[in-house]
Amino acid sequence: MAAHVSLQKPAGKQRRIRILMAKPGLDGHDRGALVLCRAFRDAGMEVIYSGLLVTPEQVARIAVEEDVDVVALSLLNGAHMTAFPAVAKALRKTGASDIMIVGGGIIPDEDKRILEKEGITGNFGPGTPLKTIIGHIADRVEKKRHRKR
Repeated sequence: MAAHVSLQKPAGKQRRIRILMAKPGLDGHDRGALVLCRAFRDAGMEVIYSGLLVTPEQVARIAVEEDVDVVALSLLNGAHMTAFPAVAKALRKTGASDIMIVGGGIIPDEDKRILEKEGITGNFGPGTPLKTIIGHIADRVEKKRHRKR
C-alpha cells in the first residue's frame, strides 16, 4: 500500500506537495527519474516531469509557472556540480529561492557537502529507498509550510 503525503492548508483543505522532476543538461538516462515520478505520485504528490535535455533556466521557468514546492534534480552523467548550482542560481534569479531543491544521481560524498551549501539537499544515490527520498521531501516541505503560518 502506498503512503499518502499531503499537508493541511490553514483553512483545512488538503494541499498536495507539487514537485518538478527535472533532468537538466545532457543526460538521457531517465529510468530512475521515471521511477521517482511514479513513487512521488503514489505518495500523493502532484508531479510534473520536465523531460530530457532541459536547461537550468527552463527548469526554473517550469518550476515558477507550475508553482511547485520542490524541484527534484537527477543526473547520472557527472555534471551535477555544474547543472545543480545553475538551477539554484536560475531559481534565485527568478525570485523563486523559496522552492526547495533536491538532488540525486552519481554524486561523490565530497560533492554532496558542496551542493548542500548551495541549498541542494538530499543528493541521493542509486539504491536509496524511495521511502527515504519521499520522507526527506515531505518533512522539509511541511516544516517550511509551518514556518510560513
